[in-house]
Amino acid sequence: MRPEPITVTYLNKYIKDRVAEDEYLNSVYVKGEISNFKHHYTGHMYFTLKDENSLIKCIMFKSSTATLSFVPKDGMKVLILGSVAVFERDGVYQIYVKAMQEDGVGDLYKEYEELKNKLEKEGYFDKEHKKKIPFMPKTVGVLTSQTGSVIRDIINVSTRRNPNVHIRLFPIPVQGKKAELDIADAIRIMNEKKLADVLILARGGGSIEDLWPFNEEITARAIYNSKIPIISAVGHETDFTIADFVADLRAPTPSAAAELAVPDIEEVNIKIETYRNRYKNALKKKIEYMKLRYEKCMASKVFTDPTAKIKELYIDIDNYIKVLENTTINKIKDLKTNAVEVISKLDTLSPLKTLTRGYAIAEKDEKSIKSVKDVKKDDIIDLKFIDGNIQTKVI
Repeated sequence: MRPEPITVTYLNKYIKDRVAEDEYLNSVYVKGEISNFKHHYTGHMYFTLKDENSLIKCIMFKSSTATLSFVPKDGMKVLILGSVAVFERDGVYQIYVKAMQEDGVGDLYKEYEELKNKLEKEGYFDKEHKKKIPFMPKTVGVLTSQTGSVIRDIINVSTRRNPNVHIRLFPIPVQGKKAELDIADAIRIMNEKKLADVLILARGGGSIEDLWPFNEEITARAIYNSKIPIISAVGHETDFTIADFVADLRAPTPSAAAELAVPDIEEVNIKIETYRNRYKNALKKKIEYMKLRYEKCMASKVFTDPTAKIKELYIDIDNYIKVLENTTINKIKDLKTNAVEVISKLDTLSPLKTLTRGYAIAEKDEKSIKSVKDVKKDDIIDLKFIDGNIQTKVI
């Protein structure tokens, strides 16, 4: 005879009661590494405790968190004291943590900090190495899983903002062993073949282990050496990976990455129209200003009476000529007066003036005779009088 079936609710309640009756499970002391830590706004803390092989969900209510002497975060190794209980509605079991103390930083978190410090010293995070994201990319390359909500969100946001943008997906594994090699290889291929104007490296949220390929050195160096600008959108808004620090731009979510990579064509059109109206108004004002200048120029005397300036110059020339004539006449008068005075003086000193008083000038061979010694008997000499010359002979 087939047994009577029971409901899921009954089964979950039964398991819950059995677990509650187990004294060992009512007080467990467990060590492990914190992962996927969330501090809810209500004050409760939700996280996963894990080791190399297994994990278990934990919750620490606000009433118990007051005893903490540290701030829990992903990667921390802790010791917890609590009780195991079944959440009847979902049929899952978890640890209700009553006390927790730090047991050292997890190996992954330590490795993360060491690589982060190393790359920071090498200048991998410096702003001067960040490439500018193109304003209007024709092709956006997306490196992510080909399935899941990430690629759908990027496509939906990008095509809504600009229907003409081309999305080129390069499928990559976003978690697991050796995933970092595929990520680095995808970045290299996209660069070598120049398959995009900008790259989006994206995946959804997850624990530090899930995001670990984006914390590997080979991934960081591939991003740094990329000639194509890269936008990192790995995990949720509160998740930070090495890839986020090295990338040219970090987006809190894949959808936000699409918004950063693809401008809203409607906003661009509005901006273009605004600039067009500004230029139109500026040109209109410039034309009005030039028109006023033209009218002012045309109203000036130079255009209304173009010969006025020439007439003024003619008057100036006449005045200059008159001044020049007067100056010349006065100069000639002065020169004549000076000449008369000089001639009068010369006339007074002239030997010819002496001849008017009855004297004569004796010359021999056209040379004046100054002494009787200058002549001898039978010499012919010339005598100059006021009214003529005569020759005579010395006897």
